[in-house]
Amino acid sequence: MPQIINYSSKVYEGGVQNWDVTQDTQGIMYFGNNEGLLSFDGRYWNVYPLPNSTIVRSVCFDGKGRIYVGGQDEIGYFEADERGTLVYHSLVGKIPEKERQFADVWHIAISGEHVFFQANNHIFHYYQDKISVDRPHSSWQYMTSVGEDVYAQDMERGLLHYEDGIWKSIIGENTIKKGVMITGIVAYSADTLLVATMKDGLFYVGNRKFFPKETSLDAQFLTNRISSIRSLGNDLFALSMYPEGMLIIDKDGEIVQRYSYGEGLQTNNIRNIFKDRNGNLWLALDDGIDYIAVNSAIKYIYPDQHTKLGTYSLRIFNHKLYLGTSNGLYVTPYRGDAIDNIGMSEARFEKVPHSDGQVWSIQDVNGRLLIGHEEGSFEIQDDGVVSVHSSTGIWTYQAASRVSPSYDIVAGSYLGLRHIVFDGQRFIDKGHIEGSYETLRFAHYDATTHAIWVSHPYRGVFKLSLSKDFKKITHQQRYDVAGGLPSMLHNYIFHIRNDIMVSTPKGVYVYNAANDTFIASEEYQALVNIPIQYMMEDKMGNVWFASNKRLGVLDFSRPVGEYQYTVSYFPELNGEILGGFESVYVHDAENVFISGQKGGILLNYTAYQERASRPNMLLRTVKAFDSDKKEQLLFGGYRYQHVPDTKLRYAFNSLQFNFSSTMYDQQEQVEFRYMLEGLETKWSAWSNRSEKEYTNLPAGTYVFKVKSRNGMGNESEEQQFSFRVAPPWYAHPVSYVLYAVLFLVFIFWLLGVQRKKLKERHRDELHVRQLEIEKKEKEVIKLRNEKLEVELGFKDKELANLTMNIIQRGEVLRKIKDNVTQTMNRLEDKEEQQNFRQLIRLIRSAERTNDDWEKFNTHIHHANENFFLRLKEQHPDLTANELKLCALLRMNLLSKEIAQLMHVTVKAVEVSRYRLRKKLKIDSEVNLYDYLMQYTKSEE
Repeated sequence: MPQIINYSSKVYEGGVQNWDVTQDTQGIMYFGNNEGLLSFDGRYWNVYPLPNSTIVRSVCFDGKGRIYVGGQDEIGYFEADERGTLVYHSLVGKIPEKERQFADVWHIAISGEHVFFQANNHIFHYYQDKISVDRPHSSWQYMTSVGEDVYAQDMERGLLHYEDGIWKSIIGENTIKKGVMITGIVAYSADTLLVATMKDGLFYVGNRKFFPKETSLDAQFLTNRISSIRSLGNDLFALSMYPEGMLIIDKDGEIVQRYSYGEGLQTNNIRNIFKDRNGNLWLALDDGIDYIAVNSAIKYIYPDQHTKLGTYSLRIFNHKLYLGTSNGLYVTPYRGDAIDNIGMSEARFEKVPHSDGQVWSIQDVNGRLLIGHEEGSFEIQDDGVVSVHSSTGIWTYQAASRVSPSYDIVAGSYLGLRHIVFDGQRFIDKGHIEGSYETLRFAHYDATTHAIWVSHPYRGVFKLSLSKDFKKITHQQRYDVAGGLPSMLHNYIFHIRNDIMVSTPKGVYVYNAANDTFIASEEYQALVNIPIQYMMEDKMGNVWFASNKRLGVLDFSRPVGEYQYTVSYFPELNGEILGGFESVYVHDAENVFISGQKGGILLNYTAYQERASRPNMLLRTVKAFDSDKKEQLLFGGYRYQHVPDTKLRYAFNSLQFNFSSTMYDQQEQVEFRYMLEGLETKWSAWSNRSEKEYTNLPAGTYVFKVKSRNGMGNESEEQQFSFRVAPPWYAHPVSYVLYAVLFLVFIFWLLGVQRKKLKERHRDELHVRQLEIEKKEKEVIKLRNEKLEVELGFKDKELANLTMNIIQRGEVLRKIKDNVTQTMNRLEDKEEQQNFRQLIRLIRSAERTNDDWEKFNTHIHHANENFFLRLKEQHPDLTANELKLCALLRMNLLSKEIAQLMHVTVKAVEVSRYRLRKKLKIDSEVNLYDYLMQYTKSEE
């Protein structure tokens, strides 16, 4: 069985049913699906619905970029636009209007520039952008192209061939039975066609005759319906049948392989078969899509399809293939003519009787087949297996000395070594070899020293010298670090190219007999630091090895550089081989059998080398996103020519790249690496990841580069996508011009500000100077005021002294006058009285003198000039006497003193004070002195 990959509708997220398949020049697959055109590139699925959301029944690629499709009342084609996005172009508008009702289009055929669409009652011929319509005599059943020839079946006229614009019959009349429905036509030979019919089997068409092809499958054709047929080349044909699944038959009609639901398919109802450009098959199913790598160099062998047992050993013997599994020994014969291509033969495995249990090894010993079994040693014969011994499990057999006709064999068992002899007729167990008690799976008999080399992963490497009769071990020598090995653990002994070799975690070491030690091998430097658990030399001299469930080979037929060999790996088998119990059996270069975790593995090494070409590289989609996650598709992945450079606004400076490779059978081994030139200077590491995102890219020009490589290390051509991220609006050239203008404006503004500041500074300096001048003037004024205050104080003192003098003088004069008056009144003498009266008159005259009063008035007016001004501002109706009274009150003089100064009575002063209150409009509660002092404070 080749590799089979199942794609369910949940995987491709489209309709359940698929009707037709095609492939473009890039390797992308297209399927006619219930929901539209379905595309697949190995990684990504896409569905493209038709305008009327109809089922796509037929698809066909024209080789030039167009994918023609046919649906219900719809025909047209998908073609990539300049950005690589598939765009649908309907051709219905080119059909004559009266012919536009035609239901389903079942088949499409292309011959050069001519495209034919077949419906039940129409064949639409599209040529030079025009459509003509061909009507059948009854109904069109089928149409296809074989090479450049186009064939169609008219249910009344039979099989027709399109020639020079006319459908011509290619067979004689009445050679096709009525009701026979053709479902497929392929080339059988240069002048003969092989025709598949739905219910009547296979037919030949040649020499204008339609005659049946008799095969061993005719009975099956009566109960099964053939839905399609495809030529696989090499005289092989694939037939899809319902409900039997798919058959691969040879030119004679014999079954080569069978595929059905129980053998890996999702269903037996196959609508169509398509052979891709790599020779592998795609099945359009009633429920899903299946991929069968029939042309792959790797096949899988399942002796029990239901359990897929782990397989430990495989061997071809007498045209039979034996598989040793965890559940016994299985065998299948194969046809003798399939010896060069066992992988294409039909297997019918049967379990060998009495072989139940774990089978460890199958080995050809002296023309006989022995198996190492968990229950002992057995010989394989035609009717089953015959026990040689059953005392302990057997791992392996090593042929030892041979004395005709007997043959000595050393077997590695669970409990050490055993001696087995072949006497020419049968194998005889001679028992346990004394001195060996460890389980020994890795062993090699060295005839030159009559010793057996054994290894144990945890005990080390030993050389066991045997007695001549193989009864016991006479000498045992252990090799560890002292013997040249890097460590005692995980060492495995092998005999490769006439050398005793030990594979270690740090490389391969070879035994040096001269020094009785192991030394690092210079020949196998390519395997340094590779932990090898298994090595085997095939008959061509190549060395197969296994490392951590990875299989490789040193091919000595292809030396490279300093090495005598080429190192090749088989990444498709990573994790598939049976770890810990690796086994490789090379029947020939086309048939290499490998133990597997689930069944056996068959590798066609020759074909693998031939097909290990460079993988292709597809850049599938390029999308740009802005900060709000709005999406812009830059490239759709379907354009075949160079993609033009793309310019992006700065807002869309986050990009996502999706890429793939159409190596459908190696998707797990395909790796990619990429680099964004303009941002990165080194390629990324290889990985299986098929997408890459870049966010917040700065403005600039970039080139995204991506390439792929397959498991053999072959790299694809580089794919590129160039784009430029425009600068943001604030970094646009126009913005820079604006910035320059604004900068100049700013400079002028700054100069203006500086000029203004200088003016203000100059003004401030002038102001400061003015303030300084004013300050100096104030100081002068202050000094002047202080002088005036001193003068005023002096005058106030002088006024006060003068006032006191006047008051005191008046008091003295009053007292003198009173005394004189009293004295005069006591005198009786008239003359003396008259003298006294004259004296009184003099005193009165002295009182009435104005010299002091005038001087007093002058002092009062001068000392209270500002006081009078302020008082007059508030009370302009005050008289001079009232102002004088206010000045005297301001001096805090008593009414009596004021009366003396003003030569009036005290009562007159009280009346004047009352009137003054009235004019000043102050209440009786307000002290008149305090009120007048306000004007004095204001003055100060």
